[in-house]
Amino acid sequence: MTNTTYFTGPPADTETGTFKNCATETSSEGRCFRRPAGGYSPYSMNTALIDHYRCPDEYPEFESNGPLSNDAGYFRFGPHTICYGRTASGFRATRADEALYDALENTANEGSALRLPFDPSDVIDNLRLERYAKGRHGVWNVWNRSLKNVYYLLRPLMSVNVRKHLQRAHLRGWQTLPFPRWPVDTTVEDLCDQLLFLSMKAKGIEKVPFIWFWPGGAQSAMAMTHDVETEQGISFCSELMDIDDSFGLKASIQLVPEGRYKVSANFIQGIHDRGFEVNLQDLNHDGRLFDNHRQFLRRAERINEYVSSYQTDGFRAAVLYRNLEWIGALDISFDMSVPNVAHLDPQRGGCCTVMPYFVGDILEIPVTTTQDYVLFHLLNDYSLDLWKAQIELILNRNGLATFIVHPDYLGKKRAAALYRALLSYLRCLGQEKKIWFCLPGDINHWWRARSKMRLVRENGKWRINGEGAERAMLAYATIAGDHLEYEFEA
Repeated sequence: MTNTTYFTGPPADTETGTFKNCATETSSEGRCFRRPAGGYSPYSMNTALIDHYRCPDEYPEFESNGPLSNDAGYFRFGPHTICYGRTASGFRATRADEALYDALENTANEGSALRLPFDPSDVIDNLRLERYAKGRHGVWNVWNRSLKNVYYLLRPLMSVNVRKHLQRAHLRGWQTLPFPRWPVDTTVEDLCDQLLFLSMKAKGIEKVPFIWFWPGGAQSAMAMTHDVETEQGISFCSELMDIDDSFGLKASIQLVPEGRYKVSANFIQGIHDRGFEVNLQDLNHDGRLFDNHRQFLRRAERINEYVSSYQTDGFRAAVLYRNLEWIGALDISFDMSVPNVAHLDPQRGGCCTVMPYFVGDILEIPVTTTQDYVLFHLLNDYSLDLWKAQIELILNRNGLATFIVHPDYLGKKRAAALYRALLSYLRCLGQEKKIWFCLPGDINHWWRARSKMRLVRENGKWRINGEGAERAMLAYATIAGDHLEYEFEA
């Protein structure tokens, strides 16, 4: 098993969407955030960790060491883990690159409980929902919105060569951004491990049982997705599926229902017949889905009609523009619009996790590797180096590696050759390591089943109970010096 040693763009306005079938909680900004039904316990300081590990709800045990501040900001938990939220002590910085208060200094044991100057569940929500990126220090302001509107008005007249130069100018300075951490940010996983480690120390225990992250004891999971943007992409889909099949891989194909190209029922059925998955990509790919709440709700009605007619459960917003506070208006089961770290996306931010997570009753499946367009046209990189580095970091945290590769850009030999090289590399990895190659729909079904499983103790032994438990593995988080390690039951 992998050691878990600690590593030593935002909404257009503030209207809140509606999440379904959930218990209501209040975020650090006073917004309504609803947690998925079927969790272990009501909202508490340990809810996020219990949901992450699916461990018995007596682990871990947290208490607050004082009332939390009204304002939220950046702080540290240890030397390398940057958090965002309210604290009961210290100070909260407005920028991640400032000197940061270390909340670990005000963390102490109280009996078997760990007393913390912050709420871990609230902090993890702030990361996953990108709340840290909002406000006057965020990137989503009136000026940026105006520039975006002009860009998308003129975009149909621009060649890829012109677009990439404008995008590079817009993204200038991305290498200096300290947070989220490039090229993969695992702050959520790091924080969970740190807190579980300290809680185990406080309780004086060496081992905590939990339900392993992936079915069959797979070390990690991988999913390939193809977003189709143009007629050229539609024309290349059949050949792209041939390429995927030649490497024994199935993928999901995201289609734009309006404005870009015609999508026939026969075309969709042909994708399904080959064992590939169809999901929806935006409404018309004009980059304005989340410009304002009223417009979003109007478009959401049409999107929901296409969700029904396409018989799909999944959605991805164009260009990864996103607002998770509104996403509950869509009749979908899972979304795939949030990057892990978005330094090179028009809407910056990032969810800081390599695991799926629930937003209300919708599962968010984050994009954890760099898109092919960004690699080819913004970084001018036709090597596997960045993808390999990201894959290694994700596998080290037993996470999910998700890829976006567009059929629109694979018509050129150089790009197609690199994609084949990527598939060859992934196939070799699958022969060396136990990796679950899956479709987004498979991830959705598994993560929902896992979220309802429970550990029960019978005759002194732990057993996994719940639908789908036969695919689940019992694992243990164990203390190994100054860090946690994961191991399966002997």
